Amino acid sequence: MRKGTAVVFVGTHQRALDDKGRLVLPAKFRSHFSDGGYISKGRGCVDLHTVEGFEEMASRLDEQMKAKELDVMVASQVLASAEEVRLDAQGRVTLSLRLREFASLEGEVAVCGFDKRISIWNAGEWASMEDDLDPSVVEALWHGGGI
Repeated sequence: MRKGTAVVFVGTHQRALDDKGRLVLPAKFRSHFSDGGYISKGRGCVDLHTVEGFEEMASRLDEQMKAKELDVMVASQVLASAEEVRLDAQGRVTLSLRLREFASLEGEVAVCGFDKRISIWNAGEWASMEDDLDPSVVEALWHGGGI
């Protein structure tokens, strides 16, 4: 999906990591990573960014640091955790052991489109968060103009 010329990732896909930590990206996401991408720590997950998306994020972090809206160490941790990735011929991306351990990723994972990035969650953690979501919050967003 595109918003203007920007890519917007949506949808949730169940996938399995293989023994080498490789993840087959959903076909609809693959074309956006023909030039590679970056993977970094997220909030309880790992986030996969296009090259352009990562550059935009790094630029925003830089602006926030200059404006003293963000601690330098926080921004450093986000950027220092990032790794460059490339898709192989089968459309797989390899997740490092360090990032897999950070987000407790093994076996089944949830690959979730989240606007300008793709978040990769432990499948059990994602299911638990979905179960905990209060339906009235979603309803309020839809009818309150938040969506």
